[in-house]
Amino acid sequence: MTAAAAARAAVLTGIGSFLPARRVGNEELAARLGSSDEWIHSRTGIGARYFAAPGTATSDLAVGAAERALASAGEAGVDAIVVATTTPDRPCPGTAPTVATKLGLTGVAAYDVAAVCTGFLYGLATATGLICAQVADRVLVIGADTFSSILDPDDRSTSVIFGDGAGAVVLRAGTADEPGAIGPFDLGSDGGGRNLITVRSGGSAQRLSGVEPPPAQSYFEMAGKAVFWQAVQRMSESSRAALDRAGWQPGDVDRLVCHQANLRILNRLADALGISRDRVVGNIADVGNTAAASIPLAMDHAHVAGSLRAGDRVLLTAFGGGLTWGSTVLVWPEIAQT
Repeated sequence: MTAAAAARAAVLTGIGSFLPARRVGNEELAARLGSSDEWIHSRTGIGARYFAAPGTATSDLAVGAAERALASAGEAGVDAIVVATTTPDRPCPGTAPTVATKLGLTGVAAYDVAAVCTGFLYGLATATGLICAQVADRVLVIGADTFSSILDPDDRSTSVIFGDGAGAVVLRAGTADEPGAIGPFDLGSDGGGRNLITVRSGGSAQRLSGVEPPPAQSYFEMAGKAVFWQAVQRMSESSRAALDRAGWQPGDVDRLVCHQANLRILNRLADALGISRDRVVGNIADVGNTAAASIPLAMDHAHVAGSLRAGDRVLLTAFGGGLTWGSTVLVWPEIAQT
């Protein structure tokens, strides 16, 4: 065994996901927005999404996914919890300590990661760092968002795309030669594009400006066309960097799991990487864009459906507000279903 193979690594050992009960089909939104199911589907690839009920918080979805991931891993607890979200329960404090307490894990390290749709990959990287630095032996990483809480219901460019949900994975300490070992990573950012994907009001920049913002600035905004091309470019570049570091070629990839932004983005990215579209894992048609939750949700759904199998070489990649982007790889391990 080489030194690299024997190195301490973070290994995927459990996965789970959670969706709210309320399914919102295109017809419901189209009737309100003066649109049509065909218009929505042709531009996004989305047929439905799920919205959280009144009285629900992001932490509730996170706990639902976490419980299933822990059951899948056969674990009762972990040493740390990382929650990736853009829609925390409150601006302060972070949501992760609340999730920990709801899981009966008060006392463990718990913190949030804010990288919008790249959040789960950033959380995965920080959790891997905790394990490799021997700070923790088991880490729960959750991507959870309730984007319905920040969408302008009258903006059809965003309100038809996003949905609510959560996905979670459990990582344990292991070695780099094991199936499920996470990495290497490629991560990046460009704050010059911060206005392309944003909520303008509510933060210190607005509150200390002395200017009262218009109500529209409290909602999520996205510059769709600019984001489309940025997403394809950044994810393709990042994917190639992660593949190079792993010593893989695009042809080695059995399953490409992208952030579920838009079906056209997923297809264009696969083409740019030279990966067959039939290798793309996608559930956007059924759940929409669930932001930080989208990658673990897509993985869990594919795992349950049997389209993600032990031994598959998997590439994960995402792009989100910040701007942020990131990619990593793993060989899919044997994981119990819950």
